[in-house]
Amino acid sequence: MRQIVLDTETTGLEAARGHRLIELGCVELLARRVSGSHFHRYLNPERDIDAGAQAVHGISIEFLADKPRFADVVEEFLAYIKGAELIIHNAAFDVGFIDAELARLGPQYGRLTDHATVLDTLAMAREMYPGQRNSLDALCKRLDIDNSHRELHGALLDAEILADVYLALTAGQGALDFVVEVETTQVQIAVYGVAGERPPVRVRLADAAELAAHEARLAGIDKASKGACVWRRLEPAPV
Repeated sequence: MRQIVLDTETTGLEAARGHRLIELGCVELLARRVSGSHFHRYLNPERDIDAGAQAVHGISIEFLADKPRFADVVEEFLAYIKGAELIIHNAAFDVGFIDAELARLGPQYGRLTDHATVLDTLAMAREMYPGQRNSLDALCKRLDIDNSHRELHGALLDAEILADVYLALTAGQGALDFVVEVETTQVQIAVYGVAGERPPVRVRLADAAELAAHEARLAGIDKASKGACVWRRLEPAPV
């Protein structure tokens, strides 16, 4: 699956009051790995930036004066996210701003969800950690993710951090990559003397503490996936 971790910066908090996007940051994940591809644009909002917003992201209207407008990058942006799953923290905020920008350009652009699906990591974190703080900074601290280089908010930087947070939140849910080393007959003969002969396999069973840790891990995955933990449905192997 192609996933795009997305974040934005804006002139203020409310798109309904005419606030605009000033930065788009996207990081691509392929098969749960950061691919190295990203989409990043600063945008001229054609309006002032609230002082409170500028204190958060540090982006000034003077810096944005020569930057493209959203209308100038919309085709490139939509082509980049087309058909992907967008991973967004507090998705309602970012989706609301992008939808407002698309609406300004005309009905032919539709809404963001006409081009990609959306997964909200804030909603996911609230299910996993009810009653706790689930901001991006709080999740970094809880999941032991280094964000010490984050002095101000920035769309691309926050998307990169969110990619690490998402992968940590969903650890164990991706496809397992098995590396199989094939031994040739010649190698078998060299190691064991006769092709097909092998020393007896040593089996080490999990102890009680390991079984308890494993069960706790499965319970966390089951909760995060709303009962879709595939390991719960596997038949136990014969001992």
